[in-house]
Amino acid sequence: MTDGSAVDINIDLDHPPEDRPAPSSGAKPWLVATGVTILAATLGLTLTLRSGSTPACAAGRTLAAAPPTGTATKTGKATFYDSKGAGGNCSNPAAPANRLYVALGPTEYSAGAACGGFLDVVGPKGTVRVLIMDQCPECEPGHLDLSREAFARIADPVQGLVPVTYRAVVNPPLPGPLTFRIKEGASQWWFAVRVGNHGNPLRSVEVRQRDSDPWQSAARQDYNYWLIASGAGPGPFNLRVTDVYGNRVTAGGIRMAPGQVQNSTVRMYAPGGGAAPRRPSASTRPPSNRPSVTPTPTRRPVEVARTSAPATDAPTTSSARANARWCEG
Repeated sequence: MTDGSAVDINIDLDHPPEDRPAPSSGAKPWLVATGVTILAATLGLTLTLRSGSTPACAAGRTLAAAPPTGTATKTGKATFYDSKGAGGNCSNPAAPANRLYVALGPTEYSAGAACGGFLDVVGPKGTVRVLIMDQCPECEPGHLDLSREAFARIADPVQGLVPVTYRAVVNPPLPGPLTFRIKEGASQWWFAVRVGNHGNPLRSVEVRQRDSDPWQSAARQDYNYWLIASGAGPGPFNLRVTDVYGNRVTAGGIRMAPGQVQNSTVRMYAPGGGAAPRRPSASTRPPSNRPSVTPTPTRRPVEVARTSAPATDAPTTSSARANARWCEG
């Protein structure tokens, strides 16, 4: 049964069966017993499928979506692609100037929760630190799709696919204070903001206009904007930002200026990795003119140099591939 469809057996448990002729006296007991056994087995399978039970192969492949955090080292593999200067699914204005970035599969990208974090990746030739900037829809957990430049730091690009280890960077050096970009189309009735320069993955973004107002929690979108569908007012706003390690700061004076990047004076944490002291607010400097960004719903197909390396470079076993094919059939 490769299409996953249930087998319909029309048994009405609420009404007695219709009167039917009795079986002939010539019926063989073993044949009747065999028929009952097959019917019971089929019914059991049908009820299992309809009750929502997960097939064993699907259960084995189900992983909770979460961004890479902490200091644990993971094992995986790396390929490479080129974003052509675009900022990826995380809605960055552009690729970082050093062009060292990575796209993660859906599980580790975690609907945008990984955006803005960093990974240290170790390959056959060396180590590279990369910004999490994009999503690789076809990548399984542990598959890092690096920029071409980042891949060249850890391996010969001719290899195309190499085994790697990697781990999240906790409290990496920050390029500057937090930045805020109100999305095009925002108004007092619909609010969306992108936060930049936070270093670690973010846990929450909260918004209010006045100190006496309650904080409103914004909902993260998979393209890395934080949304309040009913709006947050005309502004200016205070924004309280918290990362996954508990660093929390508040920036004030963020204006309703869609499409403009506003540079605050607040850093997510102090240099050297310590948590920054909490401040009630901070004024913003005049916005810089940067190109607007349109969220990318899905990445273009990965431009991967096909490898001629032995299959042992990839951690997936042949039995796992066979099982996946069976499940997908």
